[in-house]
Amino acid sequence: MTILLTTLNARYAHASLGLRYLLANMGDLQEQTQIHEFVIGARSTDVVEKILAYRQPDQKLIVGFGVYIWNVVEITQVVAILKRVAPDVVIVLGGPEVSHETSEQDIIRLADYVITGWGDVSFPALCQQIINGPQPLMKVHAGLQPPMKDIKLPYDLYTDQDIRHRTLYVEASRGCPFKCEFCLSALDKTAWPFEIDAFLQEMESLYQRGARLFKFVDRTFNLNIKTSLKIMQFFLDKLAAAPHDPVFAHFEVVPDHLPDALKEGIQKFPAGTLQFEIGIQSFNPEVQSLISRKQNNDKAAENIRWLCEHSHAHLHVDLIAGLPGETMESFAAGFDKLVALGPHEIQFGILKRLRGTPIIRHTDAYQLAFDPMPPYTILANKDVPFAAMQRLVRFARYWDMVANSGRFANTLPVILGESPFTNFMALSDWVYANTDATHRIALDRLAGLVSNWLQHERGISKETVENLVSSDYAGHAQHKQGSEKSAKAGDKTGSTVKATPQRQSRHLAA
Repeated sequence: MTILLTTLNARYAHASLGLRYLLANMGDLQEQTQIHEFVIGARSTDVVEKILAYRQPDQKLIVGFGVYIWNVVEITQVVAILKRVAPDVVIVLGGPEVSHETSEQDIIRLADYVITGWGDVSFPALCQQIINGPQPLMKVHAGLQPPMKDIKLPYDLYTDQDIRHRTLYVEASRGCPFKCEFCLSALDKTAWPFEIDAFLQEMESLYQRGARLFKFVDRTFNLNIKTSLKIMQFFLDKLAAAPHDPVFAHFEVVPDHLPDALKEGIQKFPAGTLQFEIGIQSFNPEVQSLISRKQNNDKAAENIRWLCEHSHAHLHVDLIAGLPGETMESFAAGFDKLVALGPHEIQFGILKRLRGTPIIRHTDAYQLAFDPMPPYTILANKDVPFAAMQRLVRFARYWDMVANSGRFANTLPVILGESPFTNFMALSDWVYANTDATHRIALDRLAGLVSNWLQHERGISKETVENLVSSDYAGHAQHKQGSEKSAKAGDKTGSTVKATPQRQSRHLAA
């Protein structure tokens, strides 16, 4: 019997932590278990062909798929083809997308078995049953959550190739004590930490093998300050020992919980070594109460301002448009407040209805209408009709292109002026009206569009605008690309100006 663990990652640089956890905990079955990761966009028939290459003569093949919101459509196609050409292959599904509402999904109908929730010990146990009997009677199996000490950590399964070329995802804990209704972690009872010394030993092994980029997937890195300080000290020690070969760490933090001890540690990190993802989601207290989000807005704002002014940490701060009870006006006020705090990036998200999340309880009262296809983005609600929501979707796309890219660092403050949301929405509407596009806009063309808008819609002189845009990365790219004619040719082929290697470097250099 061969067991194959597979998924379709969003991109090659993402190495699946979940598959490695499964392999690490396969026990006696580990020797006959392998991982093969694909990337979304691959032809389904090619994926099936590669999967079936693992099948040995006269042996069964078990294939375990990790299913997520971003890959469920393509994995459904893969499973459908696999069952047509090789119906004897045993297909087991797991992951957040198939852990809830199981009776409603085509992919579950096609598969042989499904494990909902935690799969670390339940997947090996199910494989043992399939191989040795008695054969499982039920299709859907609720994953057993074992004690954290019983879960074998998977970090030695990152290959040297992974370490050199891919993002290494790590976690010091699972779960979250907060109950924000748009998030799957709302279903958790608490957060469960791994034993910190054992975890740091694994991080040390990765570091000694050459790992320098660590992305923590913990929902609440700064929940337990004692543990947070210990992890941060690990990285500070590495930075002190080898400043010429720095590490980079990414953490998700709770915005209103930043005690002095943590601030002292944060201040010790030099530029380019520390990144925080901070979920604000909404500054509207009524919306926060409605979605069971507990947040001290004043403290959160104070902490973000402090991080911007007194640390070198690179900040990604999240807002979500489309939450029940959030109007365009209240969202705009929250957006303007966040811009004034000065984070490096504002991640402008549109609400999605993740399967199993409690947000669905507001559907009738707030007339929530979600796209029936993944990623289940909200289309309209009582306060934001469809046309307005589409404007927000375009705003988010152009915001990534202009603001979060770091390519218009000097021009952006002029675009935003005293009314950031209103002004950027005006730019967004104008760009869409003049291009009918939100993708495949070459950088030099985008620079030209921004320049034209500033001149013709804002009344800024041509000379001032040209000097402003040329001082940015986008302006340099426009100069290197050449004429408007070449820009239009680039648009026809779908090409774009090649960005610098790291988005953060553009922000730091600005």
